[in-house]
Amino acid sequence: MGEQIKIRAQVEGDITEIRILLQHPMETGQRKDENGQALAIHFIQHFSVSHDGRMLIDGQLNTSIAKNPLFAFKARGIKPGDKIKVSWQDNKGDQRQDEITAR
Repeated sequence: MGEQIKIRAQVEGDITEIRILLQHPMETGQRKDENGQALAIHFIQHFSVSHDGRMLIDGQLNTSIAKNPLFAFKARGIKPGDKIKVSWQDNKGDQRQDEITAR
């Protein structure tokens, strides 16, 4: 299981800004180690965000996304106390899921 997903959901009126930092190496398979051997491909394939069980984002990522990708977006209808859950799964079967309470 990867490192904890850093999630922030800041409610301001009827708009909530959500920022998500996925801590993952996101290797493309094009870099080489100190011995000149290609590093194995290792990237997040599936990423999702839900609000109190309702899907907000459900998507696929690929190797062109940077190491430790950061996502930021705005959503309506989230109130302080609501749950925001983020999950991902990578090409090696590793997965992570974390949840916060909106403020």
